[in-house]
This record gives sequence, structure tokens and C-alpha cells, in this order.
Amino acid sequence: MRLVPLVPVMIALGAGAAQADFTLTILHTNDVHDRFEPITASDSTCAPEDNAAGECFGGVARLVTAVEEARARGGENTILLDAGDWFQGTLFYTHYKGALAAEFTQRLGYDAMAVGNHEFDDGPAELAKFEAAVDMPLLMANADVSQEPLLAGKFAKSTVLERGGQKIGVIGLTPQDNPELASPGPNVNFTDPVPAVQQEVDDLTAQGIDKIILLSHSGYAIDQRIAAETTGVDVIVGGHSHTLLSSTEEGAAGPYPTMVGDVPIVQAYAYSKYLGELTVTFDDEGKVTGTAGAPVLLDAKVAEDEATLARVAEMAKPLEEIRAQVVAESAEPIDGSREVCRQQECTMGNLVAEAQLARVKDQGVQVSLVNAGGLRASIDAGEVTMGEVLTVLPFQNTLSTFRIDGATLLAALENGVSQLEEGAGRFVQVAGMTYAFDPAAPAGSRVSDVTVGGVALDPAASYLAVANNYIRNGGDGFSMFTAAAEAYDFGPDLAQVVAEYLAANGPYHPAVDGRITRR
Repeated sequence: MRLVPLVPVMIALGAGAAQADFTLTILHTNDVHDRFEPITASDSTCAPEDNAAGECFGGVARLVTAVEEARARGGENTILLDAGDWFQGTLFYTHYKGALAAEFTQRLGYDAMAVGNHEFDDGPAELAKFEAAVDMPLLMANADVSQEPLLAGKFAKSTVLERGGQKIGVIGLTPQDNPELASPGPNVNFTDPVPAVQQEVDDLTAQGIDKIILLSHSGYAIDQRIAAETTGVDVIVGGHSHTLLSSTEEGAAGPYPTMVGDVPIVQAYAYSKYLGELTVTFDDEGKVTGTAGAPVLLDAKVAEDEATLARVAEMAKPLEEIRAQVVAESAEPIDGSREVCRQQECTMGNLVAEAQLARVKDQGVQVSLVNAGGLRASIDAGEVTMGEVLTVLPFQNTLSTFRIDGATLLAALENGVSQLEEGAGRFVQVAGMTYAFDPAAPAGSRVSDVTVGGVALDPAASYLAVANNYIRNGGDGFSMFTAAAEAYDFGPDLAQVVAEYLAANGPYHPAVDGRITRR
């Protein structure tokens, strides 16, 4: 008989345990970089006919659909976060600055966003305009904006969201080295993320909040350090390093999520190609007891939202005017033909290499490297339009700066001359240095007489280099660059850099000067 009253007690206990668990779906993006139109597999703008053929990815119209579908899957306990860098990367930013990013983030309905370094590219004024145009909180726990009149009082270190009767703290981070990466101005100070995060965790915990998400525009490596060196962070949603984390996709930098101790870390590559979707279960003490999910690839299977698609098309119309804009004048044709540039020094190679070097020389950069395969056309004498520059440089590459030793630089030059017979695009055009090569010599000894700044290359010396992000990340056989020190891959758009260099040096006089010689 004593068993009878025990039955409801056992049921009550079971129900209590079930109610104590809380499941939250975190949808997340990072590093969209104004890729409002679909992109190719190599992250350049997708041609309309290729998109119609189902060969492209992302774009804000697909992102709208994907978010709506994911919200339906996740139900009421769903939040949408962005880890920064909606600004910069396409002509949309050149023309609209942050206004169109504000419009589309509003359309998507983000709950919070970390401020990326590119949000500071045009100084505090443009960031202030963006902040005024959006409803979501913009978060930076490691930034003091109190001395900058345009930003003071407009940004928080964290915010608190409510779902299913539960409070969720969200902390934001921006890069500590913003002054080197962007233009925040002298009145904004940035600090080490670890103590900044711990202080904010402690403050939220003191308010009784036991579910804390870090929204971090700091990069995959720093996020792992934060997870190891702080206590109280439950989940890290990252950005800045454009890292694909996946437990299934080939080439991913790590699993989704990456666990550091008990802290799951997620990131969803860049350019609107993926929507991160992580489901997290918390116990009644706010501890994570389970995670599930994956980055959702926004390929042709994801329909494009028609209203958003029409808006992107409407806003793209003025870009045709930009493409027709005259940016400079060239006194003579600039030869970018593959037949020349993939075999020897060429005038287009010199132009792009010199433009890269001029843009970052004040940072101490000594050598500039250009893969000839990145040069896709020549430019005629006379007026030079932005459309012509974009035809030469269509890949939306960004400037990358990094530190290598002389031996690595020599290995890169050897790679550059390793496939001359095939006409491969890895042939290296240069600035700030010279070299000679003999294609008939044995592999590993084809390059000789290398100088940097007029001084013979020292294999043990350290050199700062600039290239595009494609070869810095190992494209065209340049795997020796992937482990480079002090690498930063997210500089300004290369086509814009070249256009500005042409304008500053007009009328431009293309020339070769013997910096590359064939034995």
C-alpha cells in the first residue's frame, strides 16, 4: 500500500527535472563584409547566370530565408547573434557605407552584435551612424568609448536577453589591436579581452544570471585562450578569423563546436556563406549539459527571399555607375596578359605590387608579392574606369600582411617558378625586391640573386610582406605562408587599393625595370 503515494511523488520529481533543463538555439553569423549578393566557391561575386544555375552560395536574400527556417525549427527559445564585421569588402560598402548593412541587419532581426574592427574603418562617425540606425545592442566589453563624443554612451559591454522565462547574458568583444587594423581614432581605448570578459561575467553573475554567451570578434585562437583563462563563460560565438568550424566538412579548422574545457566555441566562416546553428541545453544551475548543431551551408537548396532579392537588385543599380567611374588615366597600355605576366615581369604586375606596398609601407612592410593568376586583364591607354580595375582584379581579394624569414621568402619564389611550362598563375610579381630565375635549373635552386631593398636576401632575417589573402592562405601552392607570423588577412579591398594608387599617380606611366630577370 505504501507504493501508492510514491507514484505521484516520482512523477513530480521527473517533471521537475524536465522543467529544470533549458534548451536554447543560437543562430549566428560573422564577417559578412557586405556580401549582399551571392558569392562563388572562391568568395567572389557570383554572376547572375551562375547563381541561376545553382552554382553559388550565400547572399542576404538566402540568409533571410535560412534565418526564418531556423527560427521555425528552434521555436521561441531562439536568438540570432552576429560576431562583427558587416562593414567593408564590396562596392556596396564603398557606395553606401554602413547604411545598407544597417537595413539588412534590421531585416534579419539580430538580438545583439559585437563590433568588429571594420566597423571602425571610417572612424567613429560612420560607426555612430550605424548604431543610430539599428535596434540591436552593439557590444564591446574591452573598449572604452567614454572619451569619444560620437560614441560615448551608445555602446554596452553586455546585454541581457530573455527567452522562455530565462535570462541570458551576452558579452561582446572587439579586437584589442583595432588601432592597427582600422581607424577608431585617438579617443577610443582597447584592452586585453581576458580580464574584460571576466569582469563582465562577474558582474552578470552578481545579478543572478547564470547563462552567459561571449560574442567575440577576436579570432579562433584568442577565443580558445579566453575559454581557458576565464570562468563562467558558457558558450563562445566567434568571428574575425573567418574560421569554418565543422564536424563534417573537409578543410574545417576544427569541430563544431570546438570544446575548450567545458566551453563550446563556434564560428561560421564568413561572407554569408553559412548560418551557424547551435542548440545548447543548460541544467538548472546554468551549466551546459549538451550541444548539437552545425553551420548550415547556404547553397542553391536555400531559396532567396524575393523581397530581399529585389531590394539588393535595386541598391545594386547605382554600382553600375561606380563601375563606369573614371578613376585615373594611364599614359600607355598596362599589360596584364597571362602570356606575359605568368612568365616574366609585366607592367600590370608592377602596378599591383607597387600599389600593395605603397598602401602598407608605413607599417614597415618591405616586400610585396602578387600571384600572376590574380591578374585577369590588361588596361588600355587613356581613361581608366573602376570597371576596368575590377576586371583586372575580380576576386574581391583583400590585402594581407605577415612576417616571414628569408628562407620562406625564397621558398615562395621557388614555388612561383615551379610551373612555368604550364603557365600557372603562381608566378610571382614583386615590389621592394628583385630576383632572378633559371627554369632549367634543378628544383630548389631555380631562384637566385634575391635582394630586398637593394640588400642581398638573408635566409635567417625577418621580413614583413604584403600579398593578397588568397596566397597568404596557401592558394597557388603558397603553403609556406599559412604559418606566417603576425598574419592579418582582412585589409582593404585590393581593387580599391589599386584604383587609389592609380589616381594618386596619374597619369600613370607603366614600366618594367628589371626587377625580375630570367637566366
